[in-house]
Amino acid sequence: MQDMIKRIIEADHEARALEEDNQIAAEKEKAKIEAQAQAIHKKYMEEADEEIAKNEAYLEKLYERKLSEEEAKQESVMIKLRSDFENNRDRWVDEIVNRVIG
Repeated sequence: MQDMIKRIIEADHEARALEEDNQIAAEKEKAKIEAQAQAIHKKYMEEADEEIAKNEAYLEKLYERKLSEEEAKQESVMIKLRSDFENNRDRWVDEIVNRVIG
C-alpha cells in the first residue's frame, strides 16, 4: 500500500512538473509569436512609410509641374489681355463715353 501511495505521489509530481514545463513552453511560444508579430508589423510599417515617402515625392513633382503649367497659362492670358487692352483701349473708352453720354 505504501508503495502504491509513493507511486501516486511520484506520478503527481511528474504530472505537475510536466504541466509546469508545458506552461513555460507555451509562454515562450506566445512570446516568440508576439515578437514575430511585432517584427512583421514593424516591417510593414517601414514599407508603408517608404511608399508614402515615394508618393509624397511623386505628388510634389506633379504639383510643381501642374503649378508651372497653370502659371504659364495665366501668363499667356495676361499677355493676351494686356495686348487686347493696348490695341482696344481708345475704342473701348470712346464706346463707354458714347454709351454713358449718349
